[in-house]
Formats: sequence, C-alpha cells, structure tokens
Amino acid sequence: MPRVGVLALQGDVREHVSMLEELDVNVVRVRHPEDLDGLDAMVLPGGESTTIAYLLNTSGIRPVLEEKIRAGFSVLGTCAGLILLSSEILGGRSDQWCFSALDVAVRRNGYGRQIASFESPVEVVGIGSVPGVFIRAPKIERCGDDVEVLATLDHGDGAHPVLVRQANVWGCAFHPELTSDSRVHQLFTDSL
Repeated sequence: MPRVGVLALQGDVREHVSMLEELDVNVVRVRHPEDLDGLDAMVLPGGESTTIAYLLNTSGIRPVLEEKIRAGFSVLGTCAGLILLSSEILGGRSDQWCFSALDVAVRRNGYGRQIASFESPVEVVGIGSVPGVFIRAPKIERCGDDVEVLATLDHGDGAHPVLVRQANVWGCAFHPELTSDSRVHQLFTDSL
C-alpha cells in the first residue's frame, strides 16, 4: 500500500485525503518537513497558490520537498498545486515562486475569477470522461516537449491542456477531489 502525503497547510486537504483513503492508500497529512519521511508520493491541493507558497516557506517544508522532487519524487498538483509545480506563472505576483518541476506555463485564474467557475466533462487518456470542476482554475498556456498531455478542454478559446504529466510530476487544472469520481487519483496512484 503506497504512503501518499497530502500537503495540509491550506486548501482542499480533507477532500484529497478522503478520496485517497477510498483507494486504500495510506495517507499522511503533511504539516512539517519530517512528515515527508517515508512517503511514496505527495499531493499538492487546490487552494490559494500564494498562501500555500508562503506556508511552504514558513513551515520549512519547501526546501525538503524541493530536494525530493528533484530526486524524482512523485507529485500530483491540482489547481494551486499545478501553479506551484509549474516552471512559469503568468499573471502572478512579482514575488511568487514555483518549484519548476513541470515544464508548463500557467496563467493564474486563466478561466476567470470565482464567479466564472464552471463544471465540464473532461476526456482523460486511458480512463474516459471525468467530471471537471474548475474554480479560479489555472490555464496551461505552454507545455514543454517532455510534457505528456492527458486531457484538454476547449472552453471557447481553443483547446488547452488540463491534465499533464512529466515523468513523476502530474498537474491538473481542475479539482478531481471535489467529485465522487476517483479515477484521476487512481491513475496517479497506479503510477507509483
């Protein structure tokens, strides 16, 4: 049984924990650097990306997690987590940082502010249609050559990737944890 951490500083922590527990995964809520010990993978949840980035610094988790990611640690980032894993943040604050673990450029709130939130089915390679919940979602505007696109969405301005993978690092623009469909999480945990 894999041990998967969920960053438990801010955001959709409870929802990710519940979904992973349904898949019989041993889940650890990560609040301190030592909570990363012995994990097989990590989920960076949706939430507010600048707040999560601040809390990663003040908790001391950032340098430890950064080192683990560089060494090949498996990570799934949803919404704000995708922003944190990206290599370029468009429309972010001047002091906003990212792990540069996923060769994508993302635009914060790329699909609109809170009032523009929406749901749409998303076709994912290998598993079919899953419900996509987009809340202040980042839009992936560029993918590097090593990034595998697992799902796209056309929301009126052409198709944009919404689920991507580069080696062990996964990024998801929507919130699979806010639905009853665990197949995106299963796809991630099956890769471990």
